[in-house]
Amino acid sequence: MKLTIIGTGYVGLITGACFAEFGYETVCVDKDLDRINQLNDCICPFYEPGVEELLNKHLNKTKLLSFSNSLPQSVHNADIVFITVGTPSKRLEGDADLSFVWDVAREISQNIKKYCLVVTKSTVPVGTTQHVKQIILENVNQESFDVVSNPEFLREGSAIDDFMRPDRVVIGCENKKSENIMKELYRPLNLNETPIVSTSIESSEVIKYASNSFLATKISFINQVANLCEQVGANIQDVAKGMGIDKRIGSKFLHAGPGYGGSCFPKDVKAFINTAKKNNVDFSILSAVDSFNDGRISEITKKIISKSNLNKGDTATMLGLSFKPNTDDIRDSTSIKIAKILNEKGINIKCYDPEAMTNAKKENSFLVLSDDAYAACEESKVIIIGTEWNEFRALDLKQIIGKQNNLCIFDLRNIYNPKELKELGYNYFGTGT
Repeated sequence: MKLTIIGTGYVGLITGACFAEFGYETVCVDKDLDRINQLNDCICPFYEPGVEELLNKHLNKTKLLSFSNSLPQSVHNADIVFITVGTPSKRLEGDADLSFVWDVAREISQNIKKYCLVVTKSTVPVGTTQHVKQIILENVNQESFDVVSNPEFLREGSAIDDFMRPDRVVIGCENKKSENIMKELYRPLNLNETPIVSTSIESSEVIKYASNSFLATKISFINQVANLCEQVGANIQDVAKGMGIDKRIGSKFLHAGPGYGGSCFPKDVKAFINTAKKNNVDFSILSAVDSFNDGRISEITKKIISKSNLNKGDTATMLGLSFKPNTDDIRDSTSIKIAKILNEKGINIKCYDPEAMTNAKKENSFLVLSDDAYAACEESKVIIIGTEWNEFRALDLKQIIGKQNNLCIFDLRNIYNPKELKELGYNYFGTGT
């Protein structure tokens, strides 16, 4: 099978590289010629472990992977065309902006020359794939194509493993022909006995949003429990462990912290809420999740200022700028949101992140970048652990505190032992402890 991936963002590039690893001839298309040239030089435009190795292997050795800025040429001979363009939130409504999806659907409709599947892999509200179908039908006979919903479930920092060893593959189809083609596409996963969930297109689209929204709900729930723990003297890590052992609940996404961020959860939760509103469905639970998460940054920042007595002109250190470890993605980063509020109050922000500093500095000129974590902590009144990079777990905290007394450390990710830090002389504040 010949595959065409339209969009070389995070989802598109990972999808294309991994399908090439499966042995399929794959071309990834993007209008950004600079990005295409960069990719043809085996340079990944973002940090994700293992991607550049796959690029080098399938661009230069197997020749299964190629990059192009010509959509017509890439679609002509394709058996399956994937739509993987961005669906960001609209500024005011919070709904998904589908303009890129519609534009691509129109271009596809003008370039189909033989039967193919058109697959929406972008995260889209229910009804989107059917609308893609209607757009294509304006120029193409129904016999020449089918549409499929095939949502992605990739976690930044472990995307390649998620693609190769997924919990499940969801395919929403309208007929057996398209279902069988998609099952054949994913046949390499049979070795791992990966569950294939075959369902309607509408159910497939809802599965994606419902999954992300449920995980976001777990995060907000455990963070609210963490607030209670701080008031009553309980320990959120013990509470989460006791909860997670219950197989009905599970331990995943029960880690208290500053709230969820990143490229998916914030926009997907808002889009799912808007979908419910349009269909007159009460999503009060999810609205509460969204509202609490939006307000958590302000509450944590107030805690940092009050507990440490930070004043205008003081210096605070933010360790970690990406929204999670093993990525350079700063979209909706809780670390940067906290840093912005502190800076607005006249507090100087020194920072260090293993991968995300270049991206962070582009939009946040107030950040003072440091060469390493130790340099970032020099002459600082407060240290904030914003992202749980592994290298922060192994810092020489005795060296950092030096001869200072009561240096404040706000461990937003609970990566340290409070007793050990207090013995070293730190004024330690965890989350939910």
